[in-house]
Amino acid sequence: MARAASPSRNRLTIGLGLLWLAPGLALASNEEDLFWKSIDQVNEGELRFLTQAPDKPVHHLRNSIRILPDSPTTGWVKLEQCHEHLDAFPRSQIVYNADRIRRLAITRRQGIGQAWVEGPSIQLRDTGKGASICIRAETRALESADAGHFTLRNGPYMRRFLDGFYPMRVSMTVRVGAKSLRYTGSMPHAQPGFRVWQEPGEVHYEAVFEGILNTALQFERVNQP
Repeated sequence: MARAASPSRNRLTIGLGLLWLAPGLALASNEEDLFWKSIDQVNEGELRFLTQAPDKPVHHLRNSIRILPDSPTTGWVKLEQCHEHLDAFPRSQIVYNADRIRRLAITRRQGIGQAWVEGPSIQLRDTGKGASICIRAETRALESADAGHFTLRNGPYMRRFLDGFYPMRVSMTVRVGAKSLRYTGSMPHAQPGFRVWQEPGEVHYEAVFEGILNTALQFERVNQP
């Protein structure tokens, strides 16, 4: 869901959007946490799930999606999203795919000087270390794979600074309000560092990783009694 980067800025990429550092600004001391690994240990984009969470809190993206009764027809689902444990930057933005997002609104923020919606983006100024922001929107994420089968796609998830990728945590809850749909599987498959489980009417996953993560949850249409 992220948009391509503009060459005019240095940017830190996280989550479903792009969090950008304004050009020409030196990193504050509390941003040096991005460099807790030496240069030769920095992930260059290959997905690697972490079986043990990092010692320090990392950027945590919480997603809650609700599949509506008409979502199999329209493709649109409800999205609530919170970015927690943000890194400190003077100026940044979270950018979404303009064709797949609508009714974007900020619902809560903490530790951020200014935040506002600008087109398909959230603009941020004076983000403090450990800050958080929550949004709500509608996203066109449910695709019809073939007759009777649907895929809920999300991503790319990433936390990027310059040419390196750093640890990130993503949590997802999908509430299936369309009673005619049944969950059938995920890509990636459940594995150490990527946990997937079901509860009545819900599907969840939790991931801790480095690199770039895209996810797909599969559903099929079932005959209702």
